Amino acid sequence: MKKQKALGALTLVLGASLLLAACGSSSGSGSDKTVANKDKPVVFYNRQPSNSSNGKLDMTTLKFNKDTYYVGFDAKQGAEVQGKMIKDYITKNISSIDRNNDGVIGYVLAIGDVGHNDSIARTRGVREALGTGVKKSGDINSAPAGMNTDGKASVVKDSKLTVGGKTYTIRELASQEMKNNSGATWDAATAGNAIGTWSSSLGNKIDVIASNNDGMGMAMFNAWSKKNKVPTFGYDANSDAVAAISEGYGGTVSQHADVQAYLTLRVLRNALDGAKKGTGIETKDKVGNVLAKDTYAYRANERSYYAMNVPVTADNYKDFMNPTKTYPDASKQLSTKTSPEKKVWLDIYNSSDNFLGSTYQPLLKKYAKLMNLKVEFIGGDGQTESNITNRLGNPSQYDAFAINMVKTDNGSSYTSILSR
Repeated sequence: MKKQKALGALTLVLGASLLLAACGSSSGSGSDKTVANKDKPVVFYNRQPSNSSNGKLDMTTLKFNKDTYYVGFDAKQGAEVQGKMIKDYITKNISSIDRNNDGVIGYVLAIGDVGHNDSIARTRGVREALGTGVKKSGDINSAPAGMNTDGKASVVKDSKLTVGGKTYTIRELASQEMKNNSGATWDAATAGNAIGTWSSSLGNKIDVIASNNDGMGMAMFNAWSKKNKVPTFGYDANSDAVAAISEGYGGTVSQHADVQAYLTLRVLRNALDGAKKGTGIETKDKVGNVLAKDTYAYRANERSYYAMNVPVTADNYKDFMNPTKTYPDASKQLSTKTSPEKKVWLDIYNSSDNFLGSTYQPLLKKYAKLMNLKVEFIGGDGQTESNITNRLGNPSQYDAFAINMVKTDNGSSYTSILSR
């Protein structure tokens, strides 16, 4: 009889262990409840689940469970900021910007990824602000123009800008997607090579350089535009780009990386604690963490948090010299009593990405410590989704997930793993 009782107890223990392995670890403050992987908090960040051909949001992924959200920045607002910044610079410096005095303000454009919604928005933002955009299916065409020396490309058009009684033509002289031979997009080395090719054929017709991000922008700046005193405009407010403004880099855009990184982990922390939505974001938490209303926006119908964008120019760049500084009003340590340590699986689509590696990840590490989150960082190759998903083989050992896809279409590659 004692042997039977012992065997019965052992069976119960083994059964409970198997259930725990299948369902995952505990979530929620002070709770020993096991949670199925499919019910654990998920945040997609930096790459919004969407159709790469038309930008339509993938709401199936964004509604994977009640604690699934996206954290990024307002791409359209940021694109408008960049476009306006470039146009304002041209207008302010019109007397000197036309390098060959031909009456044409020529610019070249480095496109990061033709299928990425942020890249699409930034290309459209530049073209809309400069008047060179051509409508296609109701939106400005974001396709690369290739070489457009004569202004006859079909995806862009020449525009006119009148300043001080004189009218100038604005022309997109060339644009291309910066994809390397291995398939990685947003490639800085490719951009550096591209400006060499463009400058060889276009020479002093290039008056301005626009880039979808600072990684590509700085590659072109260092390879050619710095020496030739051609203003280059990027996006991300990477530390090297901000510092380069004093050396002639035209400007960049801060996408409030401090707010984005905070939101990425805060949304997970709130779900793990069973806290009211918006705690530490729109309303103060128990230790006083909160974000200013003008630094972010939440759109319930998109299940997405967006950080606001700020132009960084010669007038204010000194205020952005430390991109890894946490947001001042959201830098207080949470108590382990109300927010016990939890484990988070987090990937970065490309371990070589300048913005994510040099700015976003350091911020995430700081916030993780403040929020009592043990984050395991996974670095991808920037080319294949399986390079990342293959390392999500045992989701049961994590309490939450922060996902940065290689391609915006691939949300189901991750949710299908969590659904098993």
